[in-house]
Amino acid sequence: MYNKQEKAVVSWRKIPNLKYDAVSPKPFPNSSTLTFSSATSKFASVSVAETKLHHDFAPTATQLLKHPLAVIAFLPRDVALFTAGAIAGAAAKTVTAPLDRIKLLMQTHGVRVGQESAKKAMSFIEAITVIAKEEGIKGYWKGNLPQVIRVVPYSAVQLFAYEIYKKIFRGLNGELSVVARLTAGAFAGMTSTFITYPLDVLRLRLAVEPGYRTMSEVALGMIREEGIASFYRGLGPSLIAIAPYIAANFCIFDLLKKSLPEKYQKRTETSILTALLSASLATLTCYPLDTVRRQMQLKGTPYTTVLEALSGIVARDGVVGLYRGFLPNALKTLPNSSIKLTTYDIVKRLIAASEKEFQTITEENRNKQQNINSQG
Repeated sequence: MYNKQEKAVVSWRKIPNLKYDAVSPKPFPNSSTLTFSSATSKFASVSVAETKLHHDFAPTATQLLKHPLAVIAFLPRDVALFTAGAIAGAAAKTVTAPLDRIKLLMQTHGVRVGQESAKKAMSFIEAITVIAKEEGIKGYWKGNLPQVIRVVPYSAVQLFAYEIYKKIFRGLNGELSVVARLTAGAFAGMTSTFITYPLDVLRLRLAVEPGYRTMSEVALGMIREEGIASFYRGLGPSLIAIAPYIAANFCIFDLLKKSLPEKYQKRTETSILTALLSASLATLTCYPLDTVRRQMQLKGTPYTTVLEALSGIVARDGVVGLYRGFLPNALKTLPNSSIKLTTYDIVKRLIAASEKEFQTITEENRNKQQNINSQG
């Protein structure tokens, strides 16, 4: 007999010429699967599977009040990570928005003032002064809304894609080589960039071009004057720039954490330091392509190819022109990467602790129910 919280699945299968008794393997956890036979039998009872549902013993409201961390376990793991990544990304972008705005002005100054201008570059202090004088405090956060909106799907797609690509490129032995890890990071970066690129173009236009006040004005103006293709101008260098950056950033971060003793891997300060180091190395390597991308995105840009932009920037400003805005970008990357990757690590540990607590309560409820059944 089974109680009300147990379900039996009984199936029958014809087994010809079966000459011995056998017990087949269990097809399901917590199931009893028996096969009875004799020389004269034509049928055998194949399975009687107990399929208790997990939520039959889920925590009650009273138990959740005592163990609030277990509430997180009700969310699917991917949803919990998506939400945490979105919040962390939005917070990081908002905190570092002033430095990002300064960096954009420094990067795009040459194209905006014209090739004939004697003023080839804008300094860090000049960018700060110009924004404060012309737009006030709010100007430092101009263009932040589309960036925050962009970072939600961007972070979600990037982290999800990275996990998927790691599974795809994992070797037969289950190990992930350095090359496979770099490839997974590159593919994840390109996937998330392609999906969210139009929002990135809108953010740039809103941040550096005068006359626009809302995202809708920018979008309508681009469609009317330049066509839909303008939303993907500069996509090529963007993909080229993001692929090595995410590949290096994620790979260095993972390998550094993995190389440390286990007792240090779960520390918050370890995540912060490894995130800073990996982001710094990746930014130093890939920043020139980011400058090329920004200048190709602007309205009226004289550049149509990556090589043309590279040679044009070097001819006008020298090699240092490829690193315009590097200082504010590095200062922005420091807290940005720290907040994002550290939060991701912390949330993963919280999710694991929540699942463990949820399982403990579930097992307690299961044992209580079994005691009640045995007494009845």
